[in-house]
Amino acid sequence: MTSGSVKIGRVVAEMDKVRSGLPHADGLGVFLDVYRRVTALVALRVVDGTFHDPAFTEDLDVRFADIFLDVPQDLAAKRAVSKAWKPLIERRAVPGILPIQYALAGMNAHINHDLALAVVATCEARGVEPDDGSIRDDFEKVNAVLAEVVRPIRDSFLDEAVVKHGAGVAPLADLMSNFSIDKARDAAWISALTLWHLRDIAFLERAFRDTLARSVGMVGRQLLVVVDL
Repeated sequence: MTSGSVKIGRVVAEMDKVRSGLPHADGLGVFLDVYRRVTALVALRVVDGTFHDPAFTEDLDVRFADIFLDVPQDLAAKRAVSKAWKPLIERRAVPGILPIQYALAGMNAHINHDLALAVVATCEARGVEPDDGSIRDDFEKVNAVLAEVVRPIRDSFLDEAVVKHGAGVAPLADLMSNFSIDKARDAAWISALTLWHLRDIAFLERAFRDTLARSVGMVGRQLLVVVDL
């Protein structure tokens, strides 16, 4: 990366390293192709005045990415992955699953599960609370950054699927079209607030984290149905 946040640039370089070791059609790699483009754009927005508190947004983005990067590291070390990511990992090479399904299943796991953990970790590290200052406003500004990248990619994936498979893919296209990143991020914010207020009640925090991971994993399985075409 030639410009933008240096810290996020290092994360992008790590993403490139991970991607280079994955087959082209690997489901985790398909998601990573999308996520890498989003992360590179956030690196630019961090230094162009988009955010009120670019230092917080940069820190959050790096922590957020690091949670995802734990997944391929766990795989390489033969450790169990988060239940939120388990469906994508189990089905990453299953015939009959379209690239758009892998991309959205990854977004589901990363936004609905990992983002809440990243918000809490960033606030704890910086000694602030989620409702302080411009944190929520900047969190919302990321939605627009996502829209710049993700919506065109999703539309392209869907168009390609419809051209290739015709009317048979229509029910799946409806499911994919109804997946809302904005709503997923709204839910992630609520999960982050819940975790924040449970952080000093260890058994409740563990229970909530486990329930969140299981619930997100269940949605992931629904997104990764095999398309019989």
